[in-house]
Amino acid sequence: MTTKSAQSAKPKRGQSLRFRMLVGSLIWIVVSVAVAGWALQQLFAQHASQQFRNELNLHLNQLTGAFSLEDGTPALVVALSDPRLEQPLSGLYWQVDSLDAAGNIQQAGVLRSRSLWDQVLPAGPEPEDGKRDMLYTYDSPTLKTLEVLSRRITLSDEDEAHQYWRLVVAADQENLNEPLAHFTTMLSVALGALALGMGVASVALIAGGMRPLGRLRQKLALVRKGTASQLEGEFPNEVQPLVDEFNAVLTTNTDIVQRARTQAGNLAHAIKTPLSILENAAYNDSGQLGALVSEQVSIARRQIDYHLARARAAAAMQASGLFTPVEPAVSALVRTMQRLYVGRQLTIQAQVNPVGLSFKGEEQDLHEMLGNLLDNACKWARAQVQVTAYAEGPWVVFSVEDDGPGLSAEESIAAFKRGVRLDNQIPGSGLGLHIVAEMAELYQGSIQAERSELGGLKMALRLPGVV
Repeated sequence: MTTKSAQSAKPKRGQSLRFRMLVGSLIWIVVSVAVAGWALQQLFAQHASQQFRNELNLHLNQLTGAFSLEDGTPALVVALSDPRLEQPLSGLYWQVDSLDAAGNIQQAGVLRSRSLWDQVLPAGPEPEDGKRDMLYTYDSPTLKTLEVLSRRITLSDEDEAHQYWRLVVAADQENLNEPLAHFTTMLSVALGALALGMGVASVALIAGGMRPLGRLRQKLALVRKGTASQLEGEFPNEVQPLVDEFNAVLTTNTDIVQRARTQAGNLAHAIKTPLSILENAAYNDSGQLGALVSEQVSIARRQIDYHLARARAAAAMQASGLFTPVEPAVSALVRTMQRLYVGRQLTIQAQVNPVGLSFKGEEQDLHEMLGNLLDNACKWARAQVQVTAYAEGPWVVFSVEDDGPGLSAEESIAAFKRGVRLDNQIPGSGLGLHIVAEMAELYQGSIQAERSELGGLKMALRLPGVV
């Protein structure tokens, strides 16, 4: 007879608090850093563009202040200060064009910087009404993309009419794009390092914050295994109320189970007293009525013992912190069987590995189950009985073997049925193995009948254990 153990479902990743907090933190970090990086890049780009145009305006103001007419000939009173204007194709240029009264170019490049070399800047768009300065972009295959700032002015000699001029300052946009690209790269590296550091900090904070829950889980495991009856230790203020409530539930549950067991025991004793009176009265009556009463009293006693055993097992499964050391129980049962069957000179060997192995249940239930198996083995054994107990995962396996005749496959199944006796010549009620099977099932365990290496029967009893 076998019983399938309940297996806890594997927790899904999406149901993990640690996973949710970590994913939420990382998403927030990435989004925050990305938005901050974009905002900083935009601010720097606006600042750099404004500085770039301010520089053009500064050069144009210098050019305007230095430009004059000497005897009707355009010239610069002083040279402009930026040395790049003297370097050919340096990326910074200026130029002076002669205009007619209508604003059309009469002569382009009347004066120009050395940096233009043999190039001439073409005319740009007309300035808007009321404005004398115009900013625009010019794409040149030789000079690349230029940001151009132009200004129209009017000069005249004392004896001549007004003359119109167009002053132009231009700069390569690479002078703006290169700092922007360098800043963007440095900003990305810095923000990436910041995001990585914040991510590591989040992982550490979440791991540290969840550590008390891990300790709580370990304490709960000790309670489930039966090595502790309460959740012990100090926990954070947010977790401690939960621990206190759970300990209160454990205490209440233990009290309820204890009261139920006491009431069941009292009821059994209350029933056994009138049963003993009836048994004594029937013993003195040699008639059919006395025999009938004796038989029914015996059946009633067996029923009481059977249902009390079931009640104890059910209560033990609900109780926490309950366990029974295996080695003392096995040794006591072996000594009892040696005394009961002293006349048969049986060799009864016992081995428990490890010695600290414990059964998660009532001591009386373990004696009931293992005692029935040992008694049955001693009844059928020829000369040798062997009992072993060992850990197998979360289970304690009790193996009781004898060198008797054994059982066939059909008999191995029938042996656990209620009231079945395979040989009427051997004393018994037919309830022993059935009670063992029922109690093992209540403990979510199992029992199997197999062929023993000793030649007889092997009973393998599997029960929840505490190692």
